[in-house]
Amino acid sequence: MPSTRFADPQDPEEGDGRGLLSDQIRNALTDAIASGALAAGTALDEQDIATRFGASRTPVRDALRQLAFGGLVELRPRRGAVVTRLTPERIMDMFETSAEMEATCARLATYRMTPLERSRLIDLHGQAGPLSAAGDYDSYDALNRAFHEVIYAATHNAFLAEQALALRAKLSAFRRTQLRHGNRLAGSHAEHAQILAAMAEGDGEAAARRMRAHMLNAAGALGHYIAEHAGG
Repeated sequence: MPSTRFADPQDPEEGDGRGLLSDQIRNALTDAIASGALAAGTALDEQDIATRFGASRTPVRDALRQLAFGGLVELRPRRGAVVTRLTPERIMDMFETSAEMEATCARLATYRMTPLERSRLIDLHGQAGPLSAAGDYDSYDALNRAFHEVIYAATHNAFLAEQALALRAKLSAFRRTQLRHGNRLAGSHAEHAQILAAMAEGDGEAAARRMRAHMLNAAGALGHYIAEHAGG
């Protein structure tokens, strides 16, 4: 595998506050793939990655399996892992589709969520504030994912929630990476507050518009991140 600049994996010790080593490897590879530093078709050598992270091959295999599940990597029998060929146009098409689906979820959830679901959303938003301020991308991403998943469940439409989750899985790596652009962490948190405010007012149409804008802002941030880091 050619020399590639990965994002700082922090302290690669399992069980610390940053998560498992396999998660740190997955996140670093995710950023490299999303930015284009690891181009489509690049072979990912397990031993080379393990050496870079001072790890055994076991967490590397776990990370590659997670990336394969999200569609970023293809695992080929006896040939190892390679970066999947996804064009920027395809990624933006997926974001556009996700924006419409999540807008629908926000609108329905506004009218259908239970008091417990509303309380959970507010709690997640409150927890995310300090993480945004601290620039803790990975921990914020976990809460961000939970925030959106509560909204899916709050639609009380099982089929819609399943489809939203499936599309989110395909975009999860890119949705995480876009948080690294500029002041996107703070922007994401502020947009969640606007969505919550519309829901609190019982205005499903406003919640849908704000959710759609939130997702398209994420897509724009990803585009800028890719442009700035291509070939890095």
